[in-house]
Amino acid sequence: MTTRDKIVDTLEEIALLLELKGENPFKIRAYRTGAEVVQSYPGDIVQKAADNQLKDIKGIGSALQEKLQELASTGELEFHKNLRAEFPESIFELFDIQGLGPKKIKALYEQLGVKGLADLQRVCDSGEAAQLAGFGKKSVDKIREAIAFREQNSGCFHQDVAMASAELVREALQAHPAAGRVEAAGSLRRGKETLHDLDFIVATKRPQEIMDYFVGLPFVTQVINHGSTKSSIRLENGIQCDLRAVSNTELPFALNYFTGSKEHNVAMRGRALKRGYTLNEYRLAPTGEAKDISANIHEEADLYRALGLDYIDPALRENAGEIEAAEKGLLPRLVELENLRGTFHNHTIASDGNATLAEMADAAQELGLEYLGIADHSKASFQANGLDEKRLRHQIAEIAELNKTYEGFRLFAGTECDILKDGSLDFDDGLLSELDYVVASVHNVFNLPEKEMTARLIRAIENPHVTMLGHLTGRLLLKREPYAVNVPMILDAAAETGTLIELNANPWRLDMDWRWWKLAKEKGVKCAINPDAHSTRGLQCLAFGVRIARKGWLTRDDVINCLSLAKVTEAIAAKRQRHS
Repeated sequence: MTTRDKIVDTLEEIALLLELKGENPFKIRAYRTGAEVVQSYPGDIVQKAADNQLKDIKGIGSALQEKLQELASTGELEFHKNLRAEFPESIFELFDIQGLGPKKIKALYEQLGVKGLADLQRVCDSGEAAQLAGFGKKSVDKIREAIAFREQNSGCFHQDVAMASAELVREALQAHPAAGRVEAAGSLRRGKETLHDLDFIVATKRPQEIMDYFVGLPFVTQVINHGSTKSSIRLENGIQCDLRAVSNTELPFALNYFTGSKEHNVAMRGRALKRGYTLNEYRLAPTGEAKDISANIHEEADLYRALGLDYIDPALRENAGEIEAAEKGLLPRLVELENLRGTFHNHTIASDGNATLAEMADAAQELGLEYLGIADHSKASFQANGLDEKRLRHQIAEIAELNKTYEGFRLFAGTECDILKDGSLDFDDGLLSELDYVVASVHNVFNLPEKEMTARLIRAIENPHVTMLGHLTGRLLLKREPYAVNVPMILDAAAETGTLIELNANPWRLDMDWRWWKLAKEKGVKCAINPDAHSTRGLQCLAFGVRIARKGWLTRDDVINCLSLAKVTEAIAAKRQRHS
């Protein structure tokens, strides 16, 4: 089945392969632009491609239209297949290594015969790679670190991929007449930032039928295990899915157990034992004279109640104080997606986005948002077509004109301003004062020692015009480690200055990490959940940010973009006014 993601992946891979061949840069750019357009198109782009109705879509030329029709109609593209055949299959492993772009891969392939990770490791260890132009010892050391990082994270998947796969499987299972309730469990249900596999629980009276149906689903590429109550499959994208069939009476216990975490489960079993019960994935049973109360447990909430606890949301089940809070009635009412009234840190075609101001505003209003912050890159991010002073002032004026056409909605004029190596900002205070808000972020020089990087960020935070700190640690999940920074010191500085900390909702970032938000909350630091959207579709990443905010124990009172338009306007101006 051809999907939007498959088309995007195919076009991006063609662009990479053309770069390896040294093809015309304009031809390469055409495929990258096509991928961006397909990714962000609001309608059913796959069907339009299959029907050859792409003529009026900006960014897709006639040659690409033909290829997209072939790909959408048949699921394959002959041009892509022939291009792939020119290279060994293993060479695609190299594109996952941080610090290796097409030019370096081309040099390694042509000059040293590097065809995959094993070859890359060999030429790095032997010193051959360091002799190539553009490499050197430091560069090779970083590549070796990147290889180790990739191996460490092999078999992990980002939230967006995992959630889409889980919904595909869950819907297919729910369609079977023998399936009662179907639930996704495991780390996906707990909202973890990356996942190894997917766990499903189905309540049924005919488990064998369900198992036979499960392993035969059309999107299954490998049957790992096929049993009477438990089976495992692998999807085309490599994700393993485990299914367990239970009875209706067993469902609350199975769902709780297979949701985890392991540490939470241990704490629950220990609590049950103290009350005279054994707890496992099938039942809560008395060990001695305790009364059998299993007949009263129909849902997970009943299980927690039986153990003297308030219901604990799956997001909090990490044995990080949730048991104690549930016992004392102190669990927070966690923020929900519906609580968000707007968001900041979004890009347009002015820098590296692919939608106009008006298109981004329209998409935000369709999502029911009251406001949208525009924060295109500053000039130091030349690779992202960052705005200089003249272009930014033009955008401020353009936003002001657009705002005259809206009722009950507002665009905020901002910037994602680069934090330079010494902690100074890419724009002067005069220009920053003309903006509604400022997101300050690091986009280069990631290798500073922790003390220097921390001082760099704190200097930026201390600027009265900096409203919020963007993607605090610079990590790219499964691709790039966070840079060294003292997060508690950053939170102290944010609390002292009234600076917001961003929760970047892009599933490749999800930064600041959920493990720090409880501390941030204790210090009084407020959160801004931002999608870092580079397209209208990117606004939907807010959902991933909310999942991480919930893991961080955040409520709507902790998240600034849960405020109404009137109140958030005051809130983003508060720091500047305090220092004026």
